[in-house]
Amino acid sequence: MELILASTSPYRRQQLERLGLSFRAVAPPFDEENAKGRLQRLGTSPRDLAERLATLKVESVAATFPDAVVIGGDQLVSLDGEILGKPGTAEFAVEQLLRMAGRAHDLITSFAAAHRGETRLHTDVTTLRMRPLTRAEVERYVAADSPLDCAGSYKIESRGIALFDEIRSADQTAITGLPMVALTTLLRDLGFSVP
Repeated sequence: MELILASTSPYRRQQLERLGLSFRAVAPPFDEENAKGRLQRLGTSPRDLAERLATLKVESVAATFPDAVVIGGDQLVSLDGEILGKPGTAEFAVEQLLRMAGRAHDLITSFAAAHRGETRLHTDVTTLRMRPLTRAEVERYVAADSPLDCAGSYKIESRGIALFDEIRSADQTAITGLPMVALTTLLRDLGFSVP
């Protein structure tokens, strides 16, 4: 059975590689930003948005590979219900981090898996409390880690861990992009040999 990762994320690819399974990564053939904007204008909650985008990505790839197991995900930060995405620039990353400094936020990570017309969905919500930070600390961090392609402007698997004083999660691997505990359970259920 073929396994396809419906993602161009190097972080999700690295996580899946940890399992030693053969897979290929395929870019989802749909306009994610347009879909995200449309769903946000409809008032979609942060959790529903992450789940819907994960599903759209997977189903867009599964349409081309109907016999494969296609997995993919979406991740976003919710700060008091406001969605914070990938910053794109160092300046925006600094501003996002300063807004979150000294406060708690939710990191919502959803993944979908499609196989032969059936789509399964799992969502992990991690609550992280950032310690109070000065602008100089934030600028130093952004220069060191360059978290421009990460929801919330941090890489917790790198120097970003120093930004936090509390993390509450059922599965901390979800912070990097894929909840591996749920994913390995699902892959086993589908017949993959996962040690």
